Amino acid sequence: MEQLKNTIIRTVYYLLSARVPDIIVAFLIYKLIGFIRKTNSKKVAKGIVFLLLALWISDWLSLTVLHFILAKTVEVGLLALVILFQPELRRVLEKVGSGNIMYFFRGNVQVQTVDSAITQTVLACTVMSKSKTGALIVFERVNKLDNQINTGTIINSYTTAELMKNIFYDKAPLHDGAVIISEGRISAAGCMLPLSNNPNLSRDLGMRHRAGIGMSEHSDAVVAIVSEETGAISVAVDGMLKRHLSPDTFEKILRNELIVEDKLDEESQQQRLFSLFKVKKNG
Repeated sequence: MEQLKNTIIRTVYYLLSARVPDIIVAFLIYKLIGFIRKTNSKKVAKGIVFLLLALWISDWLSLTVLHFILAKTVEVGLLALVILFQPELRRVLEKVGSGNIMYFFRGNVQVQTVDSAITQTVLACTVMSKSKTGALIVFERVNKLDNQINTGTIINSYTTAELMKNIFYDKAPLHDGAVIISEGRISAAGCMLPLSNNPNLSRDLGMRHRAGIGMSEHSDAVVAIVSEETGAISVAVDGMLKRHLSPDTFEKILRNELIVEDKLDEESQQQRLFSLFKVKKNG
């Protein structure tokens, strides 16, 4: 009996010692990929991969001078990366310091919160459309909008129709800027957005519509717009503007863009992670 117990303990220990490092590495790679996508740093990541590949080739071909230059470049580049991603790294360290370890294990978006935000946004925009109250609402997706959020007033509140109607009331101090919604919560209001430079836009589009289109050109955000001249509801996605939407069509577009894609994206990332485990196991 004692021998069986020792055998089981040794087997469990072997499995843990053999698989835990693989699981940790796979998890870190998964979070790193998510970090790159969130911070819109794909070009930076490609540049790093190219530099490391060139460093390896120069060493393999015994190109001493080139290898020395590239090695020094990598050393300086590590410091440059820390400076470049200082805001993101600071937020991660703050989460660790606050003891909120579950931050690293939660999903990218709480679907229920986003679903509620869509419902409240549709209610608010329907009322503002009837009263011809101008509104500009940005839904953040993968690309973080920290630069735009920092230009406005931090709200950090649940998304409610009443709050949005108060923000965009024409006598309110924040009504001229945009509201940015992150993970279903209102992050900030009165935010400044980049204007579109597309020369083919209709001349009857005002600054609010051009800002909404510009934001959708510079990021993957979904932007809802209510015209103060006509009361028409519009949505800008990937630089394309869909105008004169009914409340039902407006809600359908928001759900298709914000909920379905998030769920599919999360599922695809999990499938890639599980496939990595399978490869390791088969190997």
